[in-house]
Amino acid sequence: MSDSFQFLFFSVLIGVGATAFMDLWALLRLRFFGVPSLDWALVGRWLGSIPRGRFAHAGIATATAVRGERALGWCAHYATGVVFAALLLSICGLDWVRQPTPLPALAFGLATVAAPFFIMQPALGAGVAASRTPNPRRARINSLLTHGVFGMGLYLSALLLQKLI
Repeated sequence: MSDSFQFLFFSVLIGVGATAFMDLWALLRLRFFGVPSLDWALVGRWLGSIPRGRFAHAGIATATAVRGERALGWCAHYATGVVFAALLLSICGLDWVRQPTPLPALAFGLATVAAPFFIMQPALGAGVAASRTPNPRRARINSLLTHGVFGMGLYLSALLLQKLI
């Protein structure tokens, strides 16, 4: 198996695994603590409005719905996880998959919080780092926790993959 194929294969498996782990975390937080997670349909609405020339919204929830927005949002969510996994593997190399360690994955997972802070939240109308939400501090902590869990998911997915290869 070529290095390019391995890179792509590992990126997909680790990215999907880490994203699923993050989604499990979101379900547990909702069930036990009543903390809702992002509605991925709203992300799909935002992405679906980009071809129409609309890159940012004052409040995405009040924007016009886009056909297929829920599916688009969920696909984008998992595609982002795969891209983030590929970035981690670009930094750490394929040897990290063969002998995964938690620190690079956790650090990288926490670093990915820059995407919602500086891209998603402003584009959806929540402001930079959730500054326009009712409780910015809580929103920031939730984002950091979620992306830390994503980092743990990167590590655990690589660990599982390492056991299988």
